[in-house]
Amino acid sequence: MKAIVITQAGGPNVLQLQERPQPVPAAHEVLIRVRATGLNRSDIALREGKYGGGPVAGVVPGLEVSGEVVGVGATAPRWHVGDEVCALVSEGAYAEYVVVDARHCLPIPAGWSVEEAASLPETAFTVWFNVFQKAALQPGETLLVHGGSSGIGLTVIQVAHALGSRVLATAGSADKCRACEEFGAATCVNYKEADFEEALKDEAIDVIFDMVGGDYTAKNLRLLRPDGRLQSINAMQGAKAEINLLDIMTKRLTLSGSMLRPRSADFKAALAAEVEKHVWPLAASGQLNPVIYRTFPLAEAAQAQKLMQSSTHVGKLLLVNGG
Repeated sequence: MKAIVITQAGGPNVLQLQERPQPVPAAHEVLIRVRATGLNRSDIALREGKYGGGPVAGVVPGLEVSGEVVGVGATAPRWHVGDEVCALVSEGAYAEYVVVDARHCLPIPAGWSVEEAASLPETAFTVWFNVFQKAALQPGETLLVHGGSSGIGLTVIQVAHALGSRVLATAGSADKCRACEEFGAATCVNYKEADFEEALKDEAIDVIFDMVGGDYTAKNLRLLRPDGRLQSINAMQGAKAEINLLDIMTKRLTLSGSMLRPRSADFKAALAAEVEKHVWPLAASGQLNPVIYRTFPLAEAAQAQKLMQSSTHVGKLLLVNGG
């Protein structure tokens, strides 16, 4: 089979299309013929050698796929050859075939194409765990989403809005802000034209979902209301930040974060069940919609990652086999 391989840590040019043996599913796994693969920022961090700490040469990146089940292990009874699924994987999605723990597969939501469904697993799992489990966002509370026009940003805006929370966002252009508001944000601050802290200082914000880090951290803590929660999933502007502990102590704030890829298979299986129960009905009812900016053939993975790094897109980027 064809797969995109990281030849060494570095820029997009280290991604190389190679022939690899087609994987064989273990008893608890299914083999998926990949139709589409969703791109994520962590794919770039992995390629650069900045995610997970281990060697990256020879690794096939990619965390989420959609496609057709073409092989089923002996202890994976839910799925059958011919089923169309989307799935969360730890790596290997930039390929024509991938094996995955059967418990990490979900059916294609009603009304979604197989290709569109590749945009869901990593984003939906991350959003549900961070915003609704860890940060415990409740109906009626206010959520601030940084990077609101990204694939994960538009997912959390739609889900939080559908479940009864007021959503605020930040993004880097007028067009991106319009997209955030079209998908459910009450307001979006263009951070290139205004200081988001100053613009939102009169808001009572309960939860902040942050993928920026750096000097956003101190601003986030100042914006949160008492008992507020800051949940971080990335640090695009830097992993180090100076904070005032008095902000945390006086307002009883919670500062937390997570990485999904290193979590155990059992953890991801339990999370998959929660996502199917709570998020999939929103996708089927039209309250959560796919936002696909552009698709690329598998061989153009480097170009797709370059576009992601430019941050000019709105929504998700996909690699499509046969595209």
